[in-house]
Amino acid sequence: MSAAAEGSGMFRAFAALCARDLRLVWRRRGDAAQPVLFALLVIVLFPLALGAHAELLQRVAPGAIWVAVLLAGLLALDSLFRSDLEDGSLEQFLLAPQPLWLLVMAKVLVHWATTAVPVLLAVPVLAQMLYLPETLLPVLVGSLLLGSPLLSLLGAVVVALTVGMRRSGMLLALLALPLYAPVLIFGAGSVAAAAAGLPYLGAWLVLGAALALASVLAPLAAATALRIALA
Repeated sequence: MSAAAEGSGMFRAFAALCARDLRLVWRRRGDAAQPVLFALLVIVLFPLALGAHAELLQRVAPGAIWVAVLLAGLLALDSLFRSDLEDGSLEQFLLAPQPLWLLVMAKVLVHWATTAVPVLLAVPVLAQMLYLPETLLPVLVGSLLLGSPLLSLLGAVVVALTVGMRRSGMLLALLALPLYAPVLIFGAGSVAAAAAGLPYLGAWLVLGAALALASVLAPLAAATALRIALA
């Protein structure tokens, strides 16, 4: 088989799995809306708890929105491979002629597109609720665009390690949060630096480098963990 034919086959398999997962998400669109509703609920609770003090809410806005995005993604993380394990599709992925890391990458992409992207679209509304200045909104959105796919990639590795366990919710959170903490620090820290008039591109460069590295290594690590879990 030529390299062009092999590459075309890999692309078709990637696109077919993305289309399949998107159809499944659409059939369960009520469940798919939970991350957005959860993020909105988290943000609404901050003004209720801290009061309608604009200056105070402005200071906590970047961290609050980042925490809401992180927790919303964590809420839907366990379902990344769970349905495939229950219906036997995961075993078929192991036997497929396409590399497993490519199929893992397709599932991570769909997970990010259906959990993080809706929350990102709601970020301008969430920022208005916390009185975030409009000048800081592009910095916040930029940090989330770099950080949210990184969270999905790191989460895929953790889910692959625990996919064989029936009740892995607590363990999943305990394993994922230490990996998520640096992403949260650099993401929210870039907005805080911009608010203080300090350079913030350094934090973006760190997030971009981590995203590039995770895009290569995380699918390979997740594929290896899945093979071990299902051995």
